[in-house]
Amino acid sequence: MSETIVSQINALRRMTVGELREKYREVYGEDTRSGNKDWLWKRIAWRIQELEHGGLSERAKRRAAELANEADIRVRVPKGAFDGAPGMVRKGGAGKSSGAAARNRRAPIPGTTLTREYKGVAHTVKVLDLGFEYEGRRYKSLSAIAKEITGSHWNGNLFFNISNGGRKRT
Repeated sequence: MSETIVSQINALRRMTVGELREKYREVYGEDTRSGNKDWLWKRIAWRIQELEHGGLSERAKRRAAELANEADIRVRVPKGAFDGAPGMVRKGGAGKSSGAAARNRRAPIPGTTLTREYKGVAHTVKVLDLGFEYEGRRYKSLSAIAKEITGSHWNGNLFFNISNGGRKRT
């Protein structure tokens, strides 16, 4: 990394949020909604290096997009994920002995068909005992299906207009 890039990045760390937002506009050509100083300077530093040395290859971008589409990203471990798993102990006692995965209580009952129109196309999802089926493929969550449909992360219950217990929101 050249000395000028290093000095530019060091200067970013000393900037205020307002200055970083201005710099972001300069290097990306658009405004940012973020007011997070740490996120801003890291994004700008990445862009400065990208402009100097070139970005990711088209092959790397395609592979990253493939991986992102396949991922069912979770921020937290689902409640009860370790119930009944061998060697796992629940808080306050031993785990369930059945070893069978529990059905998501928030999901509609198995056999239910969910339909959502998105960009003029009707998408149909069948609720299974453990998971969901969409276009002949099984998914663990509605969020993964919503991401498949839209290309961006959605809360699956919100996307399919479902509230607690599988009842439609009003």
